[in-house]
Amino acid sequence: MRATIRSYKNTDWLTVAIYVILVTFGWLNIYAANFDPESNGSITLASEPGKQLVWIGLSAIMIGVLLLIDSKFFVEFSYIFFGISVLLLIMALFFGVEINGARAWFKIGSIRFQPAELTKVAASLALARVMSRYNFRMSKVRYLLKMGLMVFLPALIILMQNDTGSALVYFAFFLVFFREGMSPVVLFLGVLAAILLIASLLYPTIYLLLAIFILFVGYVYLSKQKKLAVICAGITAAGFIFIYGIGKIINWDSGFVIPFIGGVALTSIYLLFQVLIKRLPGIGVALILLWGMMGYTYSTHYFFESVLSDYQRNRILVMLGLEDDPQGVGYNVNQSKIAIGSGGFYGKGFLQGTQTKFDFVPEQTTDFIFCTVGEEWGFLGTSLVIILFLTLLLRIIFLSERQHSDFSRIYGYSVAAIFFMHIAINIGMTIGLAPVIGIPLPFFSYGGSSFWGFTILLFIFLKLDTNRAELIR
Repeated sequence: MRATIRSYKNTDWLTVAIYVILVTFGWLNIYAANFDPESNGSITLASEPGKQLVWIGLSAIMIGVLLLIDSKFFVEFSYIFFGISVLLLIMALFFGVEINGARAWFKIGSIRFQPAELTKVAASLALARVMSRYNFRMSKVRYLLKMGLMVFLPALIILMQNDTGSALVYFAFFLVFFREGMSPVVLFLGVLAAILLIASLLYPTIYLLLAIFILFVGYVYLSKQKKLAVICAGITAAGFIFIYGIGKIINWDSGFVIPFIGGVALTSIYLLFQVLIKRLPGIGVALILLWGMMGYTYSTHYFFESVLSDYQRNRILVMLGLEDDPQGVGYNVNQSKIAIGSGGFYGKGFLQGTQTKFDFVPEQTTDFIFCTVGEEWGFLGTSLVIILFLTLLLRIIFLSERQHSDFSRIYGYSVAAIFFMHIAINIGMTIGLAPVIGIPLPFFSYGGSSFWGFTILLFIFLKLDTNRAELIR
């Protein structure tokens, strides 16, 4: 009994208050998006507001149970939870039902359940368990393999389910890795990869490869190897002309990319000998980086053109402004921006949104719920929502930093990272700054699986925080 009283007494009620405000405001917007004047706004259990209200009510019971469970339970059973969640993902891949193009759901009668939402919780717990071991070192291969398993295994299965949005969320764990000591070199390579990814879509591949090679030659020149830089440029040019000429003779239309890569390959062979003979480690590292960047650029272009489906490719092109398709793949975002912009500074008022009322925006209660906020509550309302989310994130980080347990701290940062990824991508895609990949806004988007997933994710951490004075391992 004393443990129960202490658990509730030590609960961070400020975070709970933020949660309640977000859930309440989220439900009001789901109600507004479904509002029908002819029915006088009545709510039935078959309607989306009615179902969401049931899930909210049941979550209150679930929160009470989570706060009563011993904190060590989440540590001891973390691997089991992860194994069960992965098994459910595999079962959904083979036996689940397909909704919106993704085979990621179980359906029993009128109840649908998406295991990917709870897998985020299990992966966060398992990752915290691995990284909180006494002898954990980020540089040890066996721990890197375990961390990779926790992150990439569920992401890969979810990607196979054709649920790209949920799979991308797992990259949020890299924010946790940096907090726990991952080398900033990885961050540099990640930013570089993002730049090359966008650049490979904006510019022809040959221009990018040429730019990468020029940067490489410039590095060699500035490293007091001026003669070596000139020879590199000469061998590449000669190799390009030779291979391109041979292609013309045998009537092989390879374009410019293959001859250029062939010229760089000849240069690399020459440089490799120079590195081995003259011991030039800096040039060797640059050579590895050169081929890594070139391979990544070419593979990105291939993946975009040959692997992605037409609608995925078109969504990215519309987002980057390379195509204009307001009646096709760009319709959702275009209507969303119209709805948000029409709200002005103060908004049109609760239940007064015309874009919302007449269903101009598809998926308005799920992926595009934020446009309802923008239309009816205006700039003030959207700013308030963003401030509430930012306050929640900062509060979780603050609570994480005051933990005495490595497990609790790492889990807390996992919670913050997952929330941040969902908030940034969802709001970004409603205003045209991110591709439409189908990702819910925490506590706002309609859906029981996502709502419970976010609630469990948060309140397990709040339970761990009630025992922050203890070293939980």
